[in-house]
Amino acid sequence: MSVAAIVLAAGASRRMGQPKQLAQLNEETLLERSVRICHEAGLNLVIVVLGAAADEIVRRVALPQAMILRNEQWDEGIASSIALGVLSIPEGCRGAVILTCDMPSVTPSHLRELAACEQVTASQYAGRQGVPAFFPRSCFEELQALRGDTGARAMLGGAEAIPLSGGELDVDTPADLERARAIFS
Repeated sequence: MSVAAIVLAAGASRRMGQPKQLAQLNEETLLERSVRICHEAGLNLVIVVLGAAADEIVRRVALPQAMILRNEQWDEGIASSIALGVLSIPEGCRGAVILTCDMPSVTPSHLRELAACEQVTASQYAGRQGVPAFFPRSCFEELQALRGDTGARAMLGGAEAIPLSGGELDVDTPADLERARAIFS
């Protein structure tokens, strides 16, 4: 049975001053990069959840191999995007890898490791556990019940974890983007 990917890309990017989903890293946007890495990992069903600036993102980024969802309640927090993504996963999938579009250190091999897991498994970096993370189908109901902007953090606290080198770099500000360009160019 397959594993889906849910790419969370609904945020307003307030600290960035522009939609970070559209920020360029090498020859692609952060969102395009995330979707490509999911496909390279063998996650054939890639669900992208958009919210703020969805119209602009859809206009400027072609993602023909992804299922695009629009979260009209994106301003309620990340939990609403997780729930929407999980609701869209067909019965044949045994689980989902949930990730954000702003973590340039994520690799196909890391996502493959997560997708091979049987239980909730987080990524570990900077002394904490977070996304990308794998959730088996048995967790989908709990994921759909999440509320607010903390996402699935509580579910990852005691979970198994796989180290993600550089995972602490997420692109939230122009300075973060410059750091990512210096590392990944």
